[in-house]
Amino acid sequence: MLHRRSGRSLQLATLGMVITALIVPAVARAQTNITAGAAPDHPTVTVAGKSYTPLGILQRNMGTAADQVEPFPPHRIVGNIYYVGSRTLSSFLIVTPQGNILINTIFEANVPAIAKSVAQLGFRFADVKIILGNHAHDDHMEGDALAKQMTGARVVVMAQDVPALAAMKPGGKRHPIDEVITDGDTVSLGGVTLTAHLTAGHTPGCTTWTTTTAENGKSYGVVFGCSLRSPNVITPQTEASLNRSFEVVRALPCDVPLGDHPAEYRMLEKHARLQPGGPNPFIDKAGCTTEADIQEAMFHAILDEQATKH
Repeated sequence: MLHRRSGRSLQLATLGMVITALIVPAVARAQTNITAGAAPDHPTVTVAGKSYTPLGILQRNMGTAADQVEPFPPHRIVGNIYYVGSRTLSSFLIVTPQGNILINTIFEANVPAIAKSVAQLGFRFADVKIILGNHAHDDHMEGDALAKQMTGARVVVMAQDVPALAAMKPGGKRHPIDEVITDGDTVSLGGVTLTAHLTAGHTPGCTTWTTTTAENGKSYGVVFGCSLRSPNVITPQTEASLNRSFEVVRALPCDVPLGDHPAEYRMLEKHARLQPGGPNPFIDKAGCTTEADIQEAMFHAILDEQATKH
């Protein structure tokens, strides 16, 4: 399935006092510190010399309330792909000659900061024509309604996450759903094609997106990973979904691993290694399965722990 968006010009919505009224209360509501009650501190797994617990992974992913809302310096990742998110919540901009694609609008409170980051990179937020997301949790897709209001972009979502998105109504706003896709469908704009891979488990419609981009005459496979973090209680259905998802993710062509949380692909570490004229640290084929290794080890540890309780 091919989704195209016309090149008509769209005007950036005036923010002013209306947007301020939306955003101020949203900041207080949306961002929270992750406390010990948010997830258990057991079991513990060790992968590549590092130890993890469910709580530790959640805290690693989310950071503090300030981390969730604080914009990270916008930067080019590889080719035509840019980072425009916060310190702990990813948002990606894909630039094409016919307009741009935004993956993950984060919390509604983050949308003005995303727009500012896009502008700092020299692009117009109004040129976003398609909005995609990794999965139907507030910290990744709550901002869809405001971002669509500001850009007129088309919101494309995975079928299995439609019920959760329909219930996501920041400030009472209906969550926009302009087109529903299924596993294997593609979204195209300006010569760029992204393929949607259903990697369910974290949510029923968790979507890993893949595309290719070019840099210095070479082509690279890019994977926008959806979280593989299992719930604290794993049902038989979730077990089957995650077993399939780990298999799918490991088979994807990948040179540049990305994720819906920067910690999943070690953004801070890689960004610190960026040097003009130097090798691109985001091109990391060896790291393409690192997050899957961590999450699959934890998945099996949780299953083992559950089995001992029955």
